[in-house]
Amino acid sequence: MIANVAFIAVALTLLFFGAEALVRGSSSLAIRAGLSPLVVGLTIVAFGTSAPELVVSIEAALSGQGDISVGNVVGSNSFNIAVILGLTALVCPIPVHRQIIRMDAPIALGVALLLVLLLMDNALGRLEGTLLFAGIVAYTAINVIMARRQPAVAGAGPVEDIPIPAVRHWSLDLAFIVGGLALLVLGSRLLVTNAVDLAQLFGISEAVIGLTIVAAGTSMPELATSLVAAFRRQPDIAIGNVIGSNVFNILGILGIASLVSPISAPGISVVDYITMLVFTVLIIPLLYTGRRLHRLEGGFLLGLYGVYLFILWPK
Repeated sequence: MIANVAFIAVALTLLFFGAEALVRGSSSLAIRAGLSPLVVGLTIVAFGTSAPELVVSIEAALSGQGDISVGNVVGSNSFNIAVILGLTALVCPIPVHRQIIRMDAPIALGVALLLVLLLMDNALGRLEGTLLFAGIVAYTAINVIMARRQPAVAGAGPVEDIPIPAVRHWSLDLAFIVGGLALLVLGSRLLVTNAVDLAQLFGISEAVIGLTIVAAGTSMPELATSLVAAFRRQPDIAIGNVIGSNVFNILGILGIASLVSPISAPGISVVDYITMLVFTVLIIPLLYTGRRLHRLEGGFLLGLYGVYLFILWPK
């Protein structure tokens, strides 16, 4: 058991640094290619922080552990809103851009509803995977088009937090990308293998492990990014990072994973799906209150997540 816990801790560390290296390298290369900082922030950076979830879900799907693959995404989406936004709001109230309220948050809710409908039979086949993957392509295209229509805010976004030395050679960017991917693959295998072993040791289902330990672990890049942004008094980065990641988790991660290997997830319960939907629904009216997520609202989200863990965890 001690060895499993130690390997899980090592795996989470590898996932964190792997995602960081991947985001830094890919962002730098994208800017070298002439993409605007806003486009990079809305796509590569936001999706890059979800790279651990992607690798873990694909690995689990290939291993026939569908509960971990789906539980990772469902649990991560709840964790992102309740814990990451909750903690960030406690550090610094989060001002919200109008685009998040009008477009991105409703899209996140619509995507969550779509996932629940597709999983009514507890399975995702390649046809559903194609539909989900087409959705992430469309979502990315919409963001790119909107970014081009709003050049005034092109300097805003997560890319400002990523120092890109002007003299750094492109080969170093490639080294960051390759090294980051290697760390993600190694970390994901360690995490899935040892989380499953730990679950079996304590008689806990793979679904619960996927919804909690794996979901929280693969969300560490988002948590680190949002908390750093809050401490630097740039909390607007946090909300875009979380909402964008939630959309990518469903459309991109489960879309790709189910294309690679059809997924069966009978262990994910209605309570888990409802929890994800409740948090996604709640974020919309909370963001409307003064277009700011306040400390009290952040505490409320954290409290609800605590109730969910109490219900979920076996007694």
